[in-house]
Amino acid sequence: MKLLGNLTFCYFPKKTINIVHNHSPQTISPNIFREPMGFLGSKRSSMKGQKQPIFIPLFLRFSVLFLCFSASVAHNDEEVEDEREFDYNENGAKGPHHWGDLKKEWAACKNGAIQSPIDLTNDRVKIITKSVKIEKNYKPAESIIKNRGHDISLQWPDHKAGSITIDGIEYVLLQVHWHSPSEHTINGKRYALEAHMVHKAADPNVKSGLAVSALLYEDGSPNDFLCKLISNITDMTDEVQQRSMGVTDPNLIEIDGVEYYRYIGSLTVPPCTESVIWIINKKIATVSKEQVHTIREAVHDYAEQNARPVQPHNEREMELHSPNS
Repeated sequence: MKLLGNLTFCYFPKKTINIVHNHSPQTISPNIFREPMGFLGSKRSSMKGQKQPIFIPLFLRFSVLFLCFSASVAHNDEEVEDEREFDYNENGAKGPHHWGDLKKEWAACKNGAIQSPIDLTNDRVKIITKSVKIEKNYKPAESIIKNRGHDISLQWPDHKAGSITIDGIEYVLLQVHWHSPSEHTINGKRYALEAHMVHKAADPNVKSGLAVSALLYEDGSPNDFLCKLISNITDMTDEVQQRSMGVTDPNLIEIDGVEYYRYIGSLTVPPCTESVIWIINKKIATVSKEQVHTIREAVHDYAEQNARPVQPHNEREMELHSPNS
C-alpha cells in the first residue's frame, strides 16, 4: 500500500485497483492507465453524457509500474538465495552443523578431527619463548575486491603480492577475507571481526599446503586499511560482484608476526580442508562499529554473522610464540 497525500493506493494481483479519493471509493479497470490523459489527469472520452472526469495523477501510473518491477526483483532475489550452497543459520538445513552432509567433498566438515576455529585458552597453550618471527615478504600488487555472498574478499589474482615463510617453506598470498564476529576466540572471548590472509605453498608437494594468518579486531577506532575499502564494499551491498582495487599493499593489514598463536587446523568454510597452518596474531587491532556494520550489510542476509562455531580441540597442541615472555 502506498499513501500519496490524501490518496490511498492498493495494488492487487488481479489488476483491480481501488482508488479512495476524498473518502469516495471507486473501482476502476487498469485499462484506464493506458488511455490518453487530459490536462490535470482527467480522462478523455468520446462518450456523451459522462457525469464527471476521473482524476488520475500521472505519478499513480508510474506507481503501478514500480510495483510490478519490485515484484519481479524480489522474485529474482529469492532464486539467487536458493542457489547458495551453504549458510550460517545454525538451525537451518544448510547451516554449519550440516555442511558435512551437503556434499561428499565436504565430509571433513563433519568427520574431521582437526577442525577450525577453536578457542585459544591459556591452560592449553604452550608458550614458546625461543620463537622465530614469521618472515613476511609482501609487496604491493594489482588486486580486486569481491563480494562472494558469504564474505567480502580482497584478492591478488596474479599471485604477485608476495609471501610469508614458515619453517623455511614459502607460502604465497592469495587473498584476505573477513568474518564477523570473530571465528577464533581467546579464553572464550569473541571479538568484533577477524581477517584471514590465505596463503598457498609454492611447493605443491608440501604436506601442509595452506597457511592462514589471522587478525582479530575489537571495537574502537576505525581501521585504516578497511577505510580504503569501505566505499567499494558499500557499492557491492547484497550483490555478488567484483571490481578492481588497483595496487594494494598487504603490508598495511597490521599482522606483525612477532607474537602469535600457532596450531594445525582446517579451513573454516567448506570443504573444511585440514592440515592448515594457523598463525593468529596476538596483538588485537581496532575497528569501528560502523565498519563492521558496513561489512555485515554488504554480504547476503544469511551471512551477516558469518562465523563458524568453535570446534573441539581434540587434544591438539597449541603454541603461543612470545619471545618477550
